Amino acid sequence: MKAKYRVLAACLLSVSILSCQRGNQQNTEQPATPGEGGTKKAPKAKQGALARRPAPPPAPKLETVTVPEGTTLQVRLADALSSGTATAGSEFQGSLAAPLTVNGIEVAPTGSGVTGRVSSVVSSGRLNRPAALALTLTALTLPGGKTTEIATSTWSQSSQSHKKRNATMIGGGAGVGALIGAIAGKGKGAAIGAAVGAGAGTAGAAATGKKEIVLPAETKLTFALTAPFTFTRKRA
Repeated sequence: MKAKYRVLAACLLSVSILSCQRGNQQNTEQPATPGEGGTKKAPKAKQGALARRPAPPPAPKLETVTVPEGTTLQVRLADALSSGTATAGSEFQGSLAAPLTVNGIEVAPTGSGVTGRVSSVVSSGRLNRPAALALTLTALTLPGGKTTEIATSTWSQSSQSHKKRNATMIGGGAGVGALIGAIAGKGKGAAIGAAVGAGAGTAGAAATGKKEIVLPAETKLTFALTAPFTFTRKRA
């Protein structure tokens, strides 16, 4: 009987020892399981990286600038203009010869494109019709390529009247003819010479009387705004 109890006690002790070993093994392996320990720390690291990311810069502030009436624009022509070839209503191109500024703000730098229109034109005629040319600006290109419509004063020019010049030429021709006639035949010859000379003077005036207005490329003209205009820009 004692032997049986000893064997039973030994079995119970062995079972108890095995149970303890299995429990200890599970406790040591549990922190290393990927389902709990590894995945719980990853989100914390990711949240920390997001917290350290810099905030996006604020959106730029915009302001509206008004260019008042009377502001001057200095312009250089891109191509030549002539009263003999231009037509009323036709467009011409140019650029700012100086920056356009208002209250210390640069509206458009030197070289900004402008568009203009020939508002009226008169080609020079013979004897009594002087040439005339009138221009105005219609649009300005702002930084960034945006074009705005503008209204400006009219630049105009008229050529000198031909009447005085032609009268001199006709009178001069008559005088020379009279002198030649007087030398050649006296009396009657002088009258004939004067008539011939007057006719020659008139023909000369008709042939040379045309005088067009010609503005070469790069000619500098000045205009003034006759109405204000506004534009929006990024505040510095």
